[in-house]
Amino acid sequence: KIAGPGDYTAHIRTTGFSKDALHEAVNNSLKRLQTDYIDLYQLHWPERETNTFGNRDYKHNPNDQWEDNFNEILHTLDEIIKSGKVRQVGISNEKAWGTMRYVEEARAQNLPKMVTIQNAYSLLCRTFECDLAEVAHREEIGLLAYSPMAFGVLSGKYITGTAADNARLKLFPRFARYSSEQSTEATKRYLKIAEDHGLSLAQMSLAFVNSRPFLTSNIIGATSIEQLEENIDSINVDLSKEVIEAINKVHNEIPNPAP
Repeated sequence: KIAGPGDYTAHIRTTGFSKDALHEAVNNSLKRLQTDYIDLYQLHWPERETNTFGNRDYKHNPNDQWEDNFNEILHTLDEIIKSGKVRQVGISNEKAWGTMRYVEEARAQNLPKMVTIQNAYSLLCRTFECDLAEVAHREEIGLLAYSPMAFGVLSGKYITGTAADNARLKLFPRFARYSSEQSTEATKRYLKIAEDHGLSLAQMSLAFVNSRPFLTSNIIGATSIEQLEENIDSINVDLSKEVIEAINKVHNEIPNPAP
């Protein structure tokens, strides 16, 4: 990935997705990875201001310094792909408008197509379904779902009081949306559904993400072998119609508490 501009990434770079920045980032990634090509290279989030990371409302900022550069980005990525350094390209934390701009520019000028979109998707954050799911499905852009466990909340450990001192929400309080009152209430209800059907909350949560027709990959994470085994085993879990209906009932009552 190349990190877009933001407060969290100023220590990496502040140059955005300029031609020089893209070439530099790819070359540095190749050196760090000690390889001569990268299978998939993604733009980590938009350069323009968008309502991501807990912000539900879109607010236009007339002072945003961003200038439309979708065409320039794709031309640069085309150069990089033709050089053999990258095979495929994708986006991350992008919105429907930005995704379709990449689609339109690529289609009109025979430039590289974005083949993946890595966005958050979980029982607590299904905002992808509102608009991007159709885009991903019809334009064949595979969702790489990150935080399918909602920063570990959907393991149930924060509800049951079994979270370790080094648990992610304790280390990174800026992700408090996952532990808000609404998120906690929704998690309790999802935990009850899992228990009623003989499932662990973790496996039910991951199995739900796996069942989505617009999904290409479910990005799991673990801090122990036991967690890893449980996560991997979720691929063998098929949720019944009753479980899906119960999940959607909670979702309709407490929609997207951790966008």
